[in-house]
Amino acid sequence: MNKVAVIGAGTMGNGIAHVFAQHDWDVSLIEVSRPALDKGLATIRANLERQVKKGTLSAEQTAQVLARIHAAESLDAAAEAELVVEAASERPELKFEIFRGLDQRCHPDAILASNTSSISITAIAAQTQRPAQVIGMHFMNPVPVMQLVEVIRGHATSDATTARTLEVARALGKTPVEVHDYPGFVANRVLLPMINEAIFAVMEGVATPEAIDTVMKLGMAHPMGPLALADFIGLDVCLAILEVMHEGLGDPKYRPCPLLKRMVAAGALGRKSGKGFYTY
Repeated sequence: MNKVAVIGAGTMGNGIAHVFAQHDWDVSLIEVSRPALDKGLATIRANLERQVKKGTLSAEQTAQVLARIHAAESLDAAAEAELVVEAASERPELKFEIFRGLDQRCHPDAILASNTSSISITAIAAQTQRPAQVIGMHFMNPVPVMQLVEVIRGHATSDATTARTLEVARALGKTPVEVHDYPGFVANRVLLPMINEAIFAVMEGVATPEAIDTVMKLGMAHPMGPLALADFIGLDVCLAILEVMHEGLGDPKYRPCPLLKRMVAAGALGRKSGKGFYTY
């Protein structure tokens, strides 16, 4: 059986663990705190039960999927994995520390992937002695549902690492798209300026959040308006990605809207805080 270690049991990490386990991988789900691990496992269980209710999975299969996931609180649990997918918080120093630790513990042939939405894969790879085996594997939220995986090649990522990562993504039932390592990659480089512009439109009194979202849903056939999507992603995450692009590309068009900065400072982060552009 293929072995994967997933670092982080939050929204993205538990979704990634769920998908791998459902496709017959042996999964080590690693998180620093037991309560966070338990919460992640409970989310996986709830999402599997939802699949049972929809008739896409049997109760017996649910038990088998859960049996393939092994919870752990140390990076040591990644030692046997052929692939590691890091899905920790979007903070460069944290990711750098994790990759230094993984590089010491993992098998020399193991591929180390990051689910980062904007941090440089090249910078992450430089923390290791195996930059050719470091790659970006950016899943979309919610992971069990969304088809896309951005596969991001760092400056030193090898063809063999890229080919294997694309193969794994396809085996998980996903559609991988290969992109190169520039700030924001493709998904966020195109999406975040749109969200940012929608926030400027609110700040300038062009229209209400509801009106802006309705225009984009009915006029542009978007399933969700940009402001509702920003609330779903987390306004703090949106701000962090814009700051990475603004700094990394040096172009004023990526300058985060002052209203976005103010809302994040006020703790209005969207769904996770109960209030953003909408109240939850």
